[in-house]
Amino acid sequence: MGIKKIINSQEAPAPIGPYNQAVSTGNLLFISGQIPLIPETHELVNENIQAETRQVMKNLSAILKEAGADFNNVIKTTIFLTSMDYFAEVNEVYGQYFTGEYPARETVAVKGLPKNVNVEISMIAALDI
Repeated sequence: MGIKKIINSQEAPAPIGPYNQAVSTGNLLFISGQIPLIPETHELVNENIQAETRQVMKNLSAILKEAGADFNNVIKTTIFLTSMDYFAEVNEVYGQYFTGEYPARETVAVKGLPKNVNVEISMIAALDI
């Protein structure tokens, strides 16, 4: 059986429930959904959907870094939006964080997200690429 390792970064918001920021096993890293919380202040970024998305990606980047990875290691993402009206703007910001190949992905609209944010993103990364 593989070893499960808990990953938590001080540079990303602490979990707001009974979960960890990320868990790795073997060469896979599973990152919990991140919302636009500023880690230092626990305040929400909510000026607009672009700012929300940038903060989410910053939080994801910190967790990837803690695990010794970056966005080039990401193989799958899931984006949750409170409205598909945000799709193009989120895509614009999200795409800036990847160079070369993009990961597999789905984007779904949901009725609500924690703390009434408009975007949440989770990721799966391969640590050996």
